[in-house]
Amino acid sequence: MDEVEVVVAHSERATLRVGDVFLKVDTDQARIDVEVNAMALAPVPTPEILWRRPPVLAIAAVPGVPLGHLGEPSTASPGAWAAAGAAVRRLHDAPLPPWRGRRRRGPEELAAELDGECALLVARDILPADLVTRNRRIADSVLRPWTPAFTHGDLQVDHVFVDGDEITGIIDWSEAGRGDALFDLATLTLGHEEHLDEVVAGYGNAVDLDVVRAWWSVRSLLGVRWLAEHGFDPFAPGCEVDVLKSRM
Repeated sequence: MDEVEVVVAHSERATLRVGDVFLKVDTDQARIDVEVNAMALAPVPTPEILWRRPPVLAIAAVPGVPLGHLGEPSTASPGAWAAAGAAVRRLHDAPLPPWRGRRRRGPEELAAELDGECALLVARDILPADLVTRNRRIADSVLRPWTPAFTHGDLQVDHVFVDGDEITGIIDWSEAGRGDALFDLATLTLGHEEHLDEVVAGYGNAVDLDVVRAWWSVRSLLGVRWLAEHGFDPFAPGCEVDVLKSRM
């Protein structure tokens, strides 16, 4: 009998693996709706949905291995990183989904969220004030008009699976929707700056690298406190706090 592996678990949701089946347990059915609909529309490889019985969604494992892991050097080839960039470009060029993204807001709303989070990081002595101030200044680059694209919304390197130089599947679509294309590129390369050029080469379009780097600061600033409060370690080598320090 297959063992049950806890992939991720916190107060909002949990993902379990039993053999080649992943069971996603989420009481927010709107989030599951987004995941199901996004996988149906996305022009890239996605997992097969086996069944859905709220609050559980069962999906099949995709072949291959993750492109990498945050905090660890990636063993994937340059061709695999370029293929990931090409897959993201196909997604961004696809027709917009009929819903807005769950995460990303307009510039004014995002600026207010950043300012509030930065104040908490300093007031609660989670991060040094100079580190927060420097990265908040860098983050200003993302606060500009942008053309909405069909975005994954949480395109962590662990969510992209490869076999050699081929993309075999992209998982975890619950944050998908209309968003800033450069946010996806930044999320994919967070903590893996050395592969940014390969991703951009595969993406095949003019990319403002300063905005991508600014999104690294934004995602890290907004993630540190949540991660720490939900049992993750943003202070681990190569993770979010190190990303912020690399901007100093």
